[in-house]
Amino acid sequence: MIYLLVIILLFLAELIYFRIADKYNIIDKPNERSSHTQITLRGGGIIYWVAALLYVLFNPSESDWWFLLGITLMAGVSFWDDIKSLGQKTRLLFHLMAMTCAFYLANLFGIYPWWVVVMGYVVFIGIVNAYNFMDGINGITGLYTLAVLLPMMYVNNYIQTFTDNDFLEFPLLASVVFLFFNFRKRAKCFAGDVGSVSIAFWVVTLLLLLIIKTQNLVWIGFLLVYGVDSVCTILHRIYLKQNIMEAHRLHFYQILANEQKTDHREVSLIYFMAQLLCSALIITLYPIIGWWIFVILVVTLIAIYGMKFRLMKISIT
Repeated sequence: MIYLLVIILLFLAELIYFRIADKYNIIDKPNERSSHTQITLRGGGIIYWVAALLYVLFNPSESDWWFLLGITLMAGVSFWDDIKSLGQKTRLLFHLMAMTCAFYLANLFGIYPWWVVVMGYVVFIGIVNAYNFMDGINGITGLYTLAVLLPMMYVNNYIQTFTDNDFLEFPLLASVVFLFFNFRKRAKCFAGDVGSVSIAFWVVTLLLLLIIKTQNLVWIGFLLVYGVDSVCTILHRIYLKQNIMEAHRLHFYQILANEQKTDHREVSLIYFMAQLLCSALIITLYPIIGWWIFVILVVTLIAIYGMKFRLMKISIT
């Protein structure tokens, strides 16, 4: 019954936000680097923050308030950036403060050496930004989030409990509601930075809790598809001597959607199914062959990513 109430509240929150965004002209105008061609409301992913607020109200505890503070910092600076572009230093400062809240929630400080904490900031803030960069076509953020959360729910219920189920189910419900408006040929809204960064923070917080509980880094594989695409694209852009912080159209999903004219929803479904398959193989085969399954998946994904260059040549000719 509580989940039905949450879904209703999220739908209402989204509809209210649409009226606000329409009134204050919070829109996304397509440019030469965009994968869309229509002016669309931006910031619909704010319901991930609303879901976080509802979660804390239904499950009040000191640790949950740290989570709400962290996601509020992430959502606040991102929403501000959606409306008025901010400098990279300002965004980085807020991301550092937000991740500090997540680290405090996970009891990271005082347990691990300083260099591990520093590496944690680099890796997890990197994941948040990669999640944001990958948000470029209809449905990809919502579907990929489902592909991450569903295996986590399986692990939490059948392998190792690392959090309460509501902490997994509230963002899942928010993704379903968001997809109702976004997973369309012509989306009603885009997630915006506020949405992609907020859900990315929620995902990395869950991932952090899982890794610490199990003392195993293999669960980073639950983000393997995004990870390989992001790292390979960064290396490609460095090779081309481009500014990796500027917008571009070189991700594999962008080549499929833009150069190959594949329907956005089909591309998003491909990423969704690819990540579900990777996560299922990790859950099933890691106890048998260990880290080899991780290596095999990385090599396979890199090989698939390499097809991008052939597709780029075909589109040019």
